[in-house]
Amino acid sequence: MKRLFRSVLMLLLGLALVGPTAAAAQATPYCGIHWGSLRESASAQSAATVENVRTGRHTCFDRMVVDVLGDVRGYDVRYVSAVRTDGAGTVVPLRGGAQLAVVVRAPAYDDSGRATYRPANPRELTDVTGYRTFRQLASAGTFEGQTTIGLGVRARLPFRVFVLDGPGDYSRMVVDVAHRW
Repeated sequence: MKRLFRSVLMLLLGLALVGPTAAAAQATPYCGIHWGSLRESASAQSAATVENVRTGRHTCFDRMVVDVLGDVRGYDVRYVSAVRTDGAGTVVPLRGGAQLAVVVRAPAYDDSGRATYRPANPRELTDVTGYRTFRQLASAGTFEGQTTIGLGVRARLPFRVFVLDGPGDYSRMVVDVAHRW
């Protein structure tokens, strides 16, 4: 009986010292990130125009920003097996273990059909060399009032999408992809 009591006591002490701490460490999300990897979208169309695409590196995620003249009202961001060009449906080759199709419901041309965003290299919209998660950004075109960007990432990782107002008459659609789960 003494031996049983001692074993139970040691077990309880061990759980008190190790159990909750280990459980808390496993339950704590990476950098406090509670994002997922499922589709994020807003269906509204916009009269705004895409003006620029840029990227940045952060401690816990890589960020892509689409600068839009006017208000971004709609977008669709999701993991796909292949990003395809708008209209023709041709596969856009991308580096990385997973691919995000980033659709901004705004054209990259004005009311007269003149381009408002003309990247120097449509296959490499920005240089993401040295990024932890991003592998490549490529244009998939602009067609019927929407612009599609292929985002090649290291693996299928959590992401989030949101829109910021400003500066001035601009707004920004932001896509953050975490470095890990």
